[in-house]
This record gives sequence, C-alpha cells and structure tokens, in this order.
Amino acid sequence: MQRFIVLLSLLLLSAVAISQNTLRVFLENQPEIKSIEQLACTSFFTKKYKVMLEQPLDYRHPEKGTFLQRVIIADKGPNRPVVFITEGYNGGYSESANYINELSPMLEANQICMDHRYFGESWPEPLNWDYLTVRNAAADHHHLIKLMKNYYSGKWISTGISKGGQTAVYHRWLYPNDVEVTVPYVAPLNFGVEDGRHEPFIKTIPGTAAQRKKIENFQLEVLKNRAKLLPKLEALCRDKNYTFRVDLDEVFDLCVLEYPFALWQWGRLTDHVPEANAPIDQLFEHLMLVSGPSYFAIEGHEGYKSFFVQAARELGYYGYDTQPFQAFLSIKTAKGYLPRLFLPKKIQVKYQPKTAKAVGRFIQSTDAKILFIYGEWDPWSASAFEVPQKQNFLKVVKPGGSHSTRIANLPQVQKQLVKETLERWLATDIQVP
Repeated sequence: MQRFIVLLSLLLLSAVAISQNTLRVFLENQPEIKSIEQLACTSFFTKKYKVMLEQPLDYRHPEKGTFLQRVIIADKGPNRPVVFITEGYNGGYSESANYINELSPMLEANQICMDHRYFGESWPEPLNWDYLTVRNAAADHHHLIKLMKNYYSGKWISTGISKGGQTAVYHRWLYPNDVEVTVPYVAPLNFGVEDGRHEPFIKTIPGTAAQRKKIENFQLEVLKNRAKLLPKLEALCRDKNYTFRVDLDEVFDLCVLEYPFALWQWGRLTDHVPEANAPIDQLFEHLMLVSGPSYFAIEGHEGYKSFFVQAARELGYYGYDTQPFQAFLSIKTAKGYLPRLFLPKKIQVKYQPKTAKAVGRFIQSTDAKILFIYGEWDPWSASAFEVPQKQNFLKVVKPGGSHSTRIANLPQVQKQLVKETLERWLATDIQVP
C-alpha cells in the first residue's frame, strides 16, 4: 500500500511537471521560433517566456527576407483566454516579472505581448523603411495568433494603448476573425500628418474657459520673455547635450506651442500653471516640466523614429495653432514640423490617406466586437474613432479623463458597463476591480 501511495505521488508530480513544461515543448517544436528564454514571473502566471519569432519583412514578397520579432508569453493555461497586447512601440516592459495587463486578471487569462516591428529588439538588418507599414504589422500579429492558436484554445482579446490601440484596430480591420474582442485605449484615427482637429479641440474642450485662457496667457508670457528665457534654455540643452535639426529659437517656439497638448494629454492640474506675472524662473521651470526640449532633440526621439516614419506615412499626427502667438514667434508657421524635426535623414515619406479612410469605413460596417476607451480631455480624443450605435461596439469616455484613462480608474458606473459588456461578449464572468 505504501509503495502504491509513493508511486501515485510520483505519477502526480510527473504529470504536474509535464503540464508545466507543455508550453515550452510546444515552442521548441515551432520552426519559426529561433530562441526561447524563460523569464521570472508573478505567481499569477505559471511560466513566462521570451521568444524571438522569425517574420517576413514583406508578406506580399517573402523573398525579401525575414527579421526576428520579440514576443513575451506569460502562461496561465492552454484552455484559458489570451490577452494579446498589440504594442505600438517597444514591448520590453512586459519582460518585467511583475507586469500584468489589467485585462489579464479580469479574465484569468494568458498574456502575450510583442514588440511592434522596427521597435525594441525587433529591427530588420539591413534597415529598410519600406517594410514599416500597417499591413505588414497586422500580418505580424496574424502570424503569431495563427501559430499560438495551435496551443491556446481559449478566446482571444486584443488590446493596446494609444498607438498600440491604433495597432489593435488596424489588425482587426485586416484580420477581423483573429480575435473575439478588441479593447483599444485612447486610440486616435488621424486623417493627416497634421490632422487639424486637435487644435480647435484644445481651444474649446478641456477644462473650463478660464483654465484654457490661463494656459494661453502663460504661453504668451513665456514668448514675451524670450530674451530672458532663451539663455536658460540654451544652458539646459548644453548641460543635457541636446542637439536639434533647427535653431534654438524655433525649439523655444515649439516648446511653447506643444505646451497645452502635453498638459492636457497627461492630465496635469491647471492649478499648477503659473500666473502671467510669476517670476521668470518659475515660468521657465514650469514650461520645462510640462513641455521641455527633449521631445524635439535628436537624442530624445531616437527611440521613436520608427513612430514618426509611420505617422508621416499612414498614422498621421497633430499640428499647432500659431495664430494667437504669431506676433511673438520666431517662425512664420509650424506646418511641416514633423518631417523637418523627426524623420530619419535621407528618407522621403508621402502620407497615404487611404489607410485611415479604409479603417474608418470598416468601423462603420463591421460586426467585430470592439470596446473603445477614451479620456474626455485627452487631446487625442479630438481624433477618436467615430463609433456607430451598434450592439458590437461600446465607447466609454471618462469625464475629465486624460491619456492615462484605464478601466481601473473609470467611475464605478462606467466600470460596471465595461464589465457587463465584456461578460456578454465573452460569455464569462469578469472581475473588475
């Protein structure tokens, strides 16, 4: 009897060990996966792996070659749902042992995050910008999902924040049946390199009229004190070793023009905006806190150059309203600032409006289940997706919310609406904090 108990215990332990190693065995048997590294993870997951997945550079022309794309897989079980994070930038943060996307515990789900192509550890060599397209990025996601569905049998939920949210919707447009539900956060749909909707939004929507006027007065006061503030900016840039593609006078102008977008995007309290008669040092310190020159510095945007290529080619961006400040600016216009400051040298990119227009048409006609989440005062909400009133859509706008809007910080009524919608769409209980 004792031998039987010992044998049974050994068999149970062996079964557990086999179960825990099943994912690794699966990954090792996929020829597209070129390396596997086990990572530390929170106890919420059983295992976590970093894999490098071989992907075609151009899916229409596989003969053009391949590159390796980083994918982080956090395992909960082969029968559980999968939260797939369509990161728009570098997905390296998901390597952290403690990182859990907010949807994963809500759904008791596996979690997969991958670098966007041309970000993080997922660069082609030699570098050719021609293959950085919406269609190729969506095909990257489709390829991975198709592969991992051979292991995970649960429902799939794609999600992303900001550009990652854009990426999730663009993937859903091209491969509508890859996932059951898509949850994009604060995702814009821009229709131009300088879309044109953000400037009037900033002038009329966030905060109160008095707060918006205070912000404009602050900008004017900074510009009027250019002679006193420019040497401070020059000293700071020299200390930080910042370099620019334009002269420092234009950098100064751009910091001031960027200020309201940056302030409202991250929900900084307007109570902190100095009065127009504040000391010079206070004006400068506050401007640098909210809208410093690092954004425009070559060193500051080095890690985001791929984004600016995408923005100039298909994703679009925002412009600046110079009209109230024209008498105090050193520049005649801010138009064309993105290619002038941010694009890699020797690259010519022409904006292609057909991509965003096609996605807009898709949203009007699709039955794909998509839950959009926005912040009311986030300037990116100026170009939010226009969502029709249909059973397969939910658009939640947090009152006074910023670009940091998430399910966890929604008001309770909106949290409950999100919970009920996901439960209905996925036919499962949702645990919303």
